[in-house]
Amino acid sequence: MAILSPRRGRSTAISMAAIAGLAAAGVCFAVGGASAGTVSGSLYRDPSSAVVRWVAANPGDSRTAVIRDKIASQPQARWFANFNPSTVQSEVSGFIGAANAAQQIPVLAVYEITNRDCGGASAGGAPDLNQYQTWVSNFARGLGNRTVLIILETDSLALQTCLSGAELNARNQAISTATQTIKSANPNAKVYLDGGHSTWNSASETANRLRAAGVQYADGFFTNVSNYNSTSGEANFGRSVISALNGMGISGKRQIIDTSRNGGASGDWCGDDNTDRRIGTYPTTNTGDSNIDAYLWVKPPGEADGCRYTAGSFQPDLAYSLANGAPNPPTTA
Repeated sequence: MAILSPRRGRSTAISMAAIAGLAAAGVCFAVGGASAGTVSGSLYRDPSSAVVRWVAANPGDSRTAVIRDKIASQPQARWFANFNPSTVQSEVSGFIGAANAAQQIPVLAVYEITNRDCGGASAGGAPDLNQYQTWVSNFARGLGNRTVLIILETDSLALQTCLSGAELNARNQAISTATQTIKSANPNAKVYLDGGHSTWNSASETANRLRAAGVQYADGFFTNVSNYNSTSGEANFGRSVISALNGMGISGKRQIIDTSRNGGASGDWCGDDNTDRRIGTYPTTNTGDSNIDAYLWVKPPGEADGCRYTAGSFQPDLAYSLANGAPNPPTTA
C-alpha cells in the first residue's frame, strides 16, 4: 500500500534567512510553464515547509547543501491534516494569498477523511463525516478564486479494507460532496481523487472506485503518492484508468503523478530504511503528456512513513539519501 505520512502541527513562521540563502545559492524556486494537460504555470514553493526550516537551522551540516539545492528549492504540497475547523479557513487563506502574490499555483493535500489510513501509521482524521463536511466547507472558504491544485484524501479510495458496505457508501458520498463543495467555492480549483498506484488495484477497479466517489465532479485523479513506482509505469496505468472511465461515459479526466521519490528502485512502500531511493522528476506542469496535468512532489521528500521514524516527521538523513546523487534541478530564465 502507499501509506502517506501527514504533516502534523507545523508552524507557519520561517526565517527570511532561509529564503535569502537559497536565492544566494542560485537555487531555482519553481519550475513549470507550458502545459500539455489542463494546468499551465509555475508551482508555488512553500516557504514554511519542514525542509526549508531545517536548512535554515542547520547551515553548517554536511548534508545541507544537497538538501537545500535539490529538495528545499522545489515546490511541494502543503498538507492539511489536522482537524481544526475553527482555524483551517485562515490557514488556507494565508497560504493561498502568498501563492497568489507570487503569481504561482499552490498545491494543497487534504488528508482529513474519517478513519483515514484504516488506523495505520497515519491514523486520524475528522471524528465523523458530518464534522468532516464542516471542516471541508471551512477549508473551501479560504481557497480564493485562482487556480489551485487539490490532492483530495490520499488512500481514501485505494485502501478500503477496514470499511463496511455502509461505511464505504458514506465515504464515497463524503468525497463526492467535498469535491463539489470545493469546486463551488472556487471554480478554478482543480480537484483530483485518489487513484492509488500502478501496483495496487487494477485500472478497472480504480475507475469503478473513482466513479463511486464522484470523479465526474473532479478534474481527475492522482497516483503514486508516497510510493516509488516509475513515472512511465504510472502514466501507462493512468491511461488505462482514463480509458476505463471513458467507457463509463466519464470523459476529460486527467492524472497527477507524485514523483517525489520514484527516481530509484521500486518495491516496498516504506522508505524509512531504504537507501536506494532517489527523488524523481522535479515538480512541473510541463509534462509533455496531454493526459497528465502535473508531476508533483505531494509526499515531501525526507518525511518519514512511520516505520522507523514517526510518520510525517522530517528526517535529514532520509532527505539526503533521496537527494544525494540525484540530478540537479532544471534552471529557469
